Amino acid sequence: MSGSQAWTVRLSELKDASEIMMLDELVWNERTAPAPLSWGSRGEFLRHAPPGSQLVAVQKNILRGYIGFQPPTSLVSNSHVLSIHIAVHPSCQREGVGSLLMHAMKELAASRGVRKLSLRVLSCNTGAIAFYRKNGFVKEGRLAAEYCISGTFIDDIIMAHHLKNDRP
Repeated sequence: MSGSQAWTVRLSELKDASEIMMLDELVWNERTAPAPLSWGSRGEFLRHAPPGSQLVAVQKNILRGYIGFQPPTSLVSNSHVLSIHIAVHPSCQREGVGSLLMHAMKELAASRGVRKLSLRVLSCNTGAIAFYRKNGFVKEGRLAAEYCISGTFIDDIIMAHHLKNDRP
């Protein structure tokens, strides 16, 4: 990984909100998401992503990436799954920050009894798909022509990583 100072991965705190919001605006665009992401207010962001609902990667007191996680539904029967999304500052991409976050996410999930991590990725985001495969995710489904972005129909790919081999 770049830089001589070690990276810290920790649960997000209230003080991280503005940096995560700025990172969202940098990372989530029509190549990486169905629509650009811009929060209307800090309060709106915090209602959607409260402190502790992300793991953040910090170096020299600067937040450079995060992985958000939440249960996909409120159903008890679905509580063994976490839906995730990851964002890494463009200046730090392809430097191991994402893999560091993903490793930490798997450890946190396992410690909480989670058996499966799931995510959705646009079919045109080939770099992200390769990253997820490298980190043990497999394709579980494809929603054909789920989005129309700039006049082009784009599939939505559902991927998952099973933390235990003894699936129910």
